[in-house]
Amino acid sequence: MANRIHAIYPGTFDPPTNGHLDIVRRGLRLFARVTVAVSTHPSKAPLFSFEERRAFFLEEFRGAAGVEVVSFEQELLVGFARRIGAQAIIRGLRAVSDFDYEFQMTLMNRRLDDELETIFLMPSEQYSFISSSLVKEVASLGGDISRLAPPSVCKALAGRLKA
Repeated sequence: MANRIHAIYPGTFDPPTNGHLDIVRRGLRLFARVTVAVSTHPSKAPLFSFEERRAFFLEEFRGAAGVEVVSFEQELLVGFARRIGAQAIIRGLRAVSDFDYEFQMTLMNRRLDDELETIFLMPSEQYSFISSSLVKEVASLGGDISRLAPPSVCKALAGRLKA
C-alpha cells in the first residue's frame, strides 16, 4: 500500500512474542511506518531492559523498511504520538476479553485527540492465545516456547531464567 501514514504500536513487549511480531508485520501492510513504542508500565517490573527488547525487534526486522523501535516513558500516548508524527495507534486484539480494555482506552484517546485513529489488528490464529506473561511462565517451568517467541527471545529467556 503506497501511503504515508505513520502508526505507533505501543506496549511493554516484555518479551516480544511471535504475536507481537505478527501485528507489526500486519501493520506494515497498512502503514508506511510503524514505530514500536516500548513502554515501562508503572505496575510491571520488566524482565528485560529497553535495550534488550529493542534488540529483539531489530533482529526480527533487520532490513525491513519502515520499522523503528523507541522508548516510551511515562507520557500520554496521544502526546507521544503527536510528538513523533504518528496518525494512528495499532492495538492487537487476541480475544474478546482484550476488547473491553482496549475500547475504553480508545475512547479516552479519542477524547484527548480526535484526529488520532486507533486500528485494531488480530494476530494470526496460531498466535491468538500468546502473551508475554504466558511465554515467561512456560519458559520458567521448562516448557518449549520455540513456537511462541522468536529465537533471540527463547535464547535470552533460557539464559535469564538460569540465573
